[in-house]
Amino acid sequence: MPTKRLPTLEDVAARAGVSRATASRVVNADPRVGSSAREAVHASIRDLGYRPNRAARSLVRPDVASIAVVVPEAEERVFSDPFFSAILGAIYTKLADSPVQVLLAVAPPGRRDKIERYLRGGYTDGAIVVSHHRDDGISDVLREIQLPAVYIGRPHAGDVGLPYVDVDNVTGGMLATQRLIDGGRRRIGTVAGPQDMVSGADRLAGWRRAMGQAGLADDLVEYGDFTAASGGVALQQLLEREPNLDGVFAASDLMAVSVIQELQGRGIDVPGDVAVVGFDDSQVAELTRPPLTTVLSTTTGLARTAVEMLLTLLEGQQVEHVILPTELVPRDSA
Repeated sequence: MPTKRLPTLEDVAARAGVSRATASRVVNADPRVGSSAREAVHASIRDLGYRPNRAARSLVRPDVASIAVVVPEAEERVFSDPFFSAILGAIYTKLADSPVQVLLAVAPPGRRDKIERYLRGGYTDGAIVVSHHRDDGISDVLREIQLPAVYIGRPHAGDVGLPYVDVDNVTGGMLATQRLIDGGRRRIGTVAGPQDMVSGADRLAGWRRAMGQAGLADDLVEYGDFTAASGGVALQQLLEREPNLDGVFAASDLMAVSVIQELQGRGIDVPGDVAVVGFDDSQVAELTRPPLTTVLSTTTGLARTAVEMLLTLLEGQQVEHVILPTELVPRDSA
């Protein structure tokens, strides 16, 4: 049976009605190409199922197979947040004995062009996307170039069909909140994560569900971005609204640490006056005073599972979505 010929860049250019050079510039996300030509080339790529030829590239840049870890976040956050260091460390460890190179593509959500240019350049065989935002546009690029990819964290509803591994964030939010309720807390606020991320929305949904089941008001919500600085600001806003606040669920450990520091700076005892629960069980959880009660979200499990799923995709097989369980890690803050 004859082997089906893969589409070439010349095929893309011919179908789009442009020169090969123009098609090449579009593939490499060159901003100098006009919008009409760019749209025509992108349509041609989609119709033909074209992907850049890594074999041809290897003639001038020999290297082993690689995967990219794509993180649409600012560089300073990626290299300071323990969540990302744990994820990256686990991915590198999982692939330590393989010939696969791990490459890191980082850019804030507003700099989609930087990551897009890299992905379209054909420098990698697959991608693991971490910290996906609703409007970062990465899913559109991955679909268009048909690059095998796995998300760490459930994609948004508009991105159905993309393989992912996630933790049960809704149940985790419920476990954290129930810990506060069981401790006798009644005016419980939450520092929710960003709502353009499914993890932020799901953890907030878990808080609301637990509060509703207990017959408690769910009006005390402020929002952060999972960073420490945002947690302190949100706690200030909660206290302004409710001076009798007696419990806080923060949707990340970094925000929870900042909540504790802000409370203690005001002379408010933790957990005597206000109990605090975080989410992630990162390294910082055991370093707070008091140590932080939190929800284990098994970052190592997320990373290892994502690698296994991507390698399966690269072998031409299908994968199913994976949801890992969460569990409460009780310590002294609640």
